Amino acid sequence: MDTTQLLKGVLDAAVLAVVQHEDAYGYDIVRRLREAGLGEVGDASVYGTLRRLYSAGSLSSYVVPSDGGPHRKYYAINPQGRAALDAQREDWASFSLALSTLLDASRKPTALRTIGEGR
Repeated sequence: MDTTQLLKGVLDAAVLAVVQHEDAYGYDIVRRLREAGLGEVGDASVYGTLRRLYSAGSLSSYVVPSDGGPHRKYYAINPQGRAALDAQREDWASFSLALSTLLDASRKPTALRTIGEGR
């Protein structure tokens, strides 16, 4: 199954979840997502998501100087981002339950009604 489209739909939640406990810079977020099992996540998609979440007010950022290379821009979740993550958790729970129910091969499908039937 090509999970590219699925990943696009949940990348905001995944990025917020990654930084909910510890601030991180862009590539560190990519690495954590991949280690969590989202191996197909692209660098450009994550950086675009970070910019969008920052612009939307869900993340704050700060720069940390580096002795051995370029400065790193760290991202931190803020109260608006925590509220967004909580809402996305609820949405995911409802959506995944509905889809799991539909995909359950042991469950007998319910009879479908014809449009207008039962009125």
